[in-house]
Amino acid sequence: MEPEAGVETHCPYCALQCGMHVVPKGAGFEVVPRDFPTNRGALCRKGWTAAELLSSPERLTTPLLRARKGGALEPASWRDALARIAQGIRDVQRAHGRAALGLFGGGGLTNETAYMLGKFARVVLRTPHIDYNGRFCMASAAIANQKAFGIDRGLPFPIAELARTEMILLIGANPAETMPPLMQYFEAQKKAGGRLIVVDPRRTLTAEQATLHLQLTPGTDAALANGLLHVAIRDRLIDRDFIEARTRGFEAVQHRVASYWPDRVERISGVPAKRIVEAAHLFAEAASAITLTARGAEQQHQGVNNVLAFINLALALGKAGKPACGFGCITGQGNGQGGREHGQKSDQLPGYRKLSDPDDRAQLAAFWGVSEAALPGPGLPALELFERLGHPEGVRALLVMGSNPMVSVPDAQRLRDRLLALDLLVVADLFLSETAELADVVLPAAQWAECEGTMTNLEGRVIFRGRAKLPPPEVRSDLQILQLIAAELGEPRSIADVPERAFQELCRASAGGAADYAGLSYPRLRAEQGVFWPCPSDGHPGTPELFRERFATPDGRARFHAVEHSGPAEDVDDDYPFYLTTGRVLAQYQSGTQTRRVASLCSAEPEPFVELHPQLAATLGIAERDWVELRTRRSRLRVRARLTHSIRYDTLFVPFHWGGAGRINSLTHAAVDPQSKIPEFKVCAVALARATNDG
Repeated sequence: MEPEAGVETHCPYCALQCGMHVVPKGAGFEVVPRDFPTNRGALCRKGWTAAELLSSPERLTTPLLRARKGGALEPASWRDALARIAQGIRDVQRAHGRAALGLFGGGGLTNETAYMLGKFARVVLRTPHIDYNGRFCMASAAIANQKAFGIDRGLPFPIAELARTEMILLIGANPAETMPPLMQYFEAQKKAGGRLIVVDPRRTLTAEQATLHLQLTPGTDAALANGLLHVAIRDRLIDRDFIEARTRGFEAVQHRVASYWPDRVERISGVPAKRIVEAAHLFAEAASAITLTARGAEQQHQGVNNVLAFINLALALGKAGKPACGFGCITGQGNGQGGREHGQKSDQLPGYRKLSDPDDRAQLAAFWGVSEAALPGPGLPALELFERLGHPEGVRALLVMGSNPMVSVPDAQRLRDRLLALDLLVVADLFLSETAELADVVLPAAQWAECEGTMTNLEGRVIFRGRAKLPPPEVRSDLQILQLIAAELGEPRSIADVPERAFQELCRASAGGAADYAGLSYPRLRAEQGVFWPCPSDGHPGTPELFRERFATPDGRARFHAVEHSGPAEDVDDDYPFYLTTGRVLAQYQSGTQTRRVASLCSAEPEPFVELHPQLAATLGIAERDWVELRTRRSRLRVRARLTHSIRYDTLFVPFHWGGAGRINSLTHAAVDPQSKIPEFKVCAVALARATNDG
């Protein structure tokens, strides 16, 4: 494009992937929104300021090398950095075997990088141990989608459907702060007479716009969903014709929810029985309805069951597989969807194939030109991988790309000890993150606007992200970094370092899989403003809507799953009497590696805080902006208090965007869902007191 028009690209943050132009301005660049189908010309404040990252003085511009354990990181040449990495890998392989190598990726990496990172692990290093931070994002919804519908795509319909439905049931999400441009669809739905039910322990900006807010106790989502379905069955609101024609397993669910009468659910969840009845009728009596979950319901040790319980409700009411109806998950990270489709997740191969499936293994092994026997099996999911770091028989070397686990992992102090016990830690990133500070080798990676590639947004729309500028001279793209290391290890042809070639290979590798990209190409994605997968051939139009005719199960029927509420892994008691929950704020994003380096965002939200109810504050002698101490069984945290009537009396909220002394994930619980292996970020027991001094 002409310089004054800028380059068409997409925001580097959330999974809405808002369209924008990056335009030269003086010595730098600025962002101009464009009318892309998802954001329709809107941006949030993070998107508006995204170009500031391209000229940040904190940018990594050369490799860093630690000469010895305990020494300082010093600038180094690429030759020395790569030699150190290759030697460290060979030493670990000789001493401990190939499975002693681990990789950890990110949900912000392009599809090309996610694919090549998985191939690098399994073909170049031949280790099973690779996972990514999407394990902490929508892993529970992914498992639930597969169990209920046979396929996992965040939204099985375009987001425009939100404006057309009569009812939206939103569980554990606050898009007014986390994804503001999405709210235009909620506003259009409301203007057309639609209604919104929000399930959240906090009265968030989104909940304030709801027809009905169900302010549940943290960790009681499944009980509430079962209670809603109990009312729907009792009051004869369910769709028997849909259940009989398009589902299986309803009888077991009907039997299970029989004991979840409204008064009992009120005692469990704190939601008044009359509100439960009102919500069930509002949802059931709407001609069309969409159910959406997000991290609030999913980041729990019963996250999969929470999601399945709400899917049961949608299926029983016939609110799936029809126009303006369906169940969806609001993906958080920019490429949280595509990031897990093509092989950087511990149990998956490209195209959403399974490492445990013999046919899938044989097909990918043949495509990659390796024997099936040489292809590793499934590796450890993220938290188990981190627990094995540094152990004599565990993982001894780790490559981290596009992630900052020192901020994002629960019970984070344990992770610091494990990382320091490694023989080799390599981190590729834009900035010296809290994880990179511990590394033996740090590699400077190109930013979102410095290399082209593709992303897959929350709808399953595969989009092309253009390059606006070249990276600094000593900075390399993620693909180049992988290719350079592979070449140093004697495998130069295994990794494609040109994005379009990598995408072409990815598309061929995904052919025939659930997430089939075979019909996609860079020219097509640019011309059509993205294409929905599956798209198995050049002439295929893509698939904006799934499930209209059949679900993706072998018999085409959706599956009910009987779910029992089990409560949080760590409940409150006399010593730790309050619930702690975590989440995002408008001005920051994820671990803050990027947003904490944008001046205007830091000015808007400079430090972590704790939200608590004014009545609780009065009981504990706490005033607005007092320093307070939060204490769990794992650690302590000092933050300032924010008093608000929007939160339950028994619940505290702290955002998770800060590291170091402000890291809330030093306190969170490492219990995981047995199916998805997602940590229970959203609820643990905590004590609170006014700090004894202001220091």
